[in-house]
Amino acid sequence: MKKPAKIGLKTAVAIVIANMIGTGVFTSLGYQVVDIKSHFALLMLWLVGGFIALTGALSYGELGAAMPRSGGEYHFLSKIYHPLLGFLAGWVSILIGFSAPVALAAMAMSQYASVVLPAISPIALSIVIVIAISLVHSFNLRTGSYFQLVVTILKVLLILFFIVFGILMASGQEMSLMPVADDWSQIFSPAFAISLIYVSYAFSGWNASAYIIDEIKDPQNTLPKSLLMGTVLVTLLYLLLNFVFMYASPLYELEGKIEVGFVAAHSIFGALGGKIMATLISLLLVSTISAMVWIGPRVTKVMGEDYPLLRFLAKTNRAGIPVTSIWMQASITCLLIATATFEQVLIYAGFVLNIFTTLAVVGVFILRQSKKVKKVHHYKVWGYPITPAIFIILSLWTLIYLLIEERTETSAGLLTILAGILFYGINYFYKRKKESF
Repeated sequence: MKKPAKIGLKTAVAIVIANMIGTGVFTSLGYQVVDIKSHFALLMLWLVGGFIALTGALSYGELGAAMPRSGGEYHFLSKIYHPLLGFLAGWVSILIGFSAPVALAAMAMSQYASVVLPAISPIALSIVIVIAISLVHSFNLRTGSYFQLVVTILKVLLILFFIVFGILMASGQEMSLMPVADDWSQIFSPAFAISLIYVSYAFSGWNASAYIIDEIKDPQNTLPKSLLMGTVLVTLLYLLLNFVFMYASPLYELEGKIEVGFVAAHSIFGALGGKIMATLISLLLVSTISAMVWIGPRVTKVMGEDYPLLRFLAKTNRAGIPVTSIWMQASITCLLIATATFEQVLIYAGFVLNIFTTLAVVGVFILRQSKKVKKVHHYKVWGYPITPAIFIILSLWTLIYLLIEERTETSAGLLTILAGILFYGINYFYKRKKESF
């Protein structure tokens, strides 16, 4: 029997980059500038975010090598801790993991589009975008890989274009890239820790190739290289792009803005050039929405197959498409768009998802104590125990400050987890009762 083809290093790196470059880098800086006024501190924010992503990605490499099955945290936490924690990770994935990123991408896209079409309501446009893309995925089964690769290349080219011409053409703001005493106080402030949630969102996708370790050629060498190369490349692009944003426009013009790319493009290319760049960024964000609308319901479908009370989510149409899951995700997405701001959705989702990512990385230490696991995989995270410890410490630092400073969003996140615990209990007793008959 012919063995299935496996992907090499180039494709693995492309997968990491494709999953990382999305909405966050074109939207995050405006919120960071509200409380952080130092150019050095702002660039350090992105450097630290990239470092966190790298330590997390390398840790996930070990988890993926030890437990090579799809499902991400849903699978990891079920095996390492208890099925309840795995279920909660899946529960959060159903309610937030994909719905929130789709909502954020749609909000960002409509905000950029409103620069060109100011008469249209951004909320209405966001909801129409989500419904339209959900409709497309309800009737057409797409592989999507080639499309996503092409769009990712276009995103990288757009970022490189922005960087090169931004440095060459911008009049240039006065910037100090050397730290002064006040810069360090900003770096160790609650505002810096909270801003890491925005940056973490921009870097999400750093664990992409760890999810497909079974399909990677020579994973012991290819996996860590793909994670390292993909994350380092994206970190470099993000640093340069945010430098150009700040070089092209004064911080007060960026403050509180979602469409920071347009603000900077307007300064670099003028009114018409700014609108053209805003249109290009808006169109490229379609790929982010499309990917999440395509992938999310497939994860939800797996949960539906495993839990009786969620069985309706596993239903597919004649083409094998999980339409029920698609429209449940679309409904949650539209609810988030209609009832919350971009900032609220990002903090709420970032807080909850960060909890389960941190638990997964803690699992690396638990795996090292399992003699059984040591015998069945070879890849070990570089720099253990320092590498996973750095990720855990910095993630906890952010989570603690969020709990203190952003009580509304974090309370909503904790209530979401509590609802998952209650649902798990109901499902458990329902299953036991059904088996007793």
